[in-house]
Amino acid sequence: MARIKLFSFLLAAIILPDLLCAQNSAIKNVLPGSWLGKLSVQGIELRLVYNLKLNEKDSLIATLDNPDQGAKNIPLGSVILIDKKLTIQAPKLSGEYNGTITGDSTIDGVWTQRGVNYTVNLKKLKIPFSVNRPQEPKPPFPYTSEEVTFTNDKFNIKLAGTLTMPAGSGPFKAVIMITGSGAQNRNEELMGHKPFLVIADYLSRHGIAVLRYDDRGVGGSQGKYSEATSADLATDAEAAFNFLKNNIKINPAEIGFAGHSEGGLIAPIVVASNPAVGFIVSLAGPGVSGEEIILRQTADISRISGVKESDIKESNETNKKVYGILKKEKDNSKAESKIVDLFRKSQEKKKMSKEDTEKAVNQLKMSFGAGQYTWFRYFIMTDPSIFWEKVKCPVLALNGEKDLQVAADENLPAIGKALKGNKSAKTVLLPGLNHLFQHCKTGLPAEYGTIEETFSPDALKIIADWILAL
Repeated sequence: MARIKLFSFLLAAIILPDLLCAQNSAIKNVLPGSWLGKLSVQGIELRLVYNLKLNEKDSLIATLDNPDQGAKNIPLGSVILIDKKLTIQAPKLSGEYNGTITGDSTIDGVWTQRGVNYTVNLKKLKIPFSVNRPQEPKPPFPYTSEEVTFTNDKFNIKLAGTLTMPAGSGPFKAVIMITGSGAQNRNEELMGHKPFLVIADYLSRHGIAVLRYDDRGVGGSQGKYSEATSADLATDAEAAFNFLKNNIKINPAEIGFAGHSEGGLIAPIVVASNPAVGFIVSLAGPGVSGEEIILRQTADISRISGVKESDIKESNETNKKVYGILKKEKDNSKAESKIVDLFRKSQEKKKMSKEDTEKAVNQLKMSFGAGQYTWFRYFIMTDPSIFWEKVKCPVLALNGEKDLQVAADENLPAIGKALKGNKSAKTVLLPGLNHLFQHCKTGLPAEYGTIEETFSPDALKIIADWILAL
């Protein structure tokens, strides 16, 4: 549920010189091609593909693919080769790859960004890299798909999305999809998957209209995501609701929300003050405060990753102190200074060198800097039950048994308890599914991109059947 850093710097558009210096001719015969490596950060593995090509001047051109974030052919900087030492520069990313060629198909190396090192060993691919996503819909489609825009009057921003409409004259039931935490596009694209695209396709094939939209500041939507809290994002969702109410092919009394993760908090925020909303589908939504969710998330992911219990306890104790600073200090710059000071002292207690301590501090600023505090402060301090208790419309709350980000055994009962006065509420635990509703082995985020399934067909059927039966 916490904003997992997926290294958005890899998505930055950069314009760098195309011509690269020619190197040792014997090694050049080895280098051209695609090289696959993995970058591990916060329990997530991101696949990186470095593509090295010879141009007409017998020089090397380097581009980067990040398939787990849907990025391809990102231009990189100069390639420098001295003996078997390879350097691929990326100045606009404040980064550089340094490796040693250890064989015809292997390079051992390190990606460095802003003073922080990440081991990224590369293996040459025999064929171009591709991800298999068998559920991703392909034409022809038995429904219409329309690009739409609507306005959030409160923030004076336009939001862009896609409305899929079943065949026929309607009026249809409709679902508005709300993404999870972090700035995401209308497909909630993550780790090479497009779950909202898959969900929209399934529901519209079964007679339900679906509106999915880019988060503010993403794709075709205006606004600044970094400055928004969950409450602010709720006004975007309500603007989508007001937009759909005016569509003659949609039944205004049967428009609902389907929110994933943080979207499962945003939905009840809207509905608590808008009784006109027809229903809510919560997909791994929170039932307890963000602070409780993140502390549990940290412990669960660490434990399954093999971290010692003493280290887990120490980590969460430090996190609690960080959260305490954020709750008391509303000035984000001052809060960052205090958090960095706290973190630096904790590293010094471990007798880390000055150099390693500063590298760790730089990594902290990259992954959890002042720009995230406004959203994070609201999230850790908000109790979802105060909104769920006011929801009177039908609710379907689903959670995967192996969800390590929003633990089912903690959040589903809390949602059920808050909805105890709502006779049309239903909670469902789905065995074997993770936070993205994929069948999985461990539930670790590192698995998300390697699993071919995007969204459990069983979960899709449960959602569609429940909505149609309302």
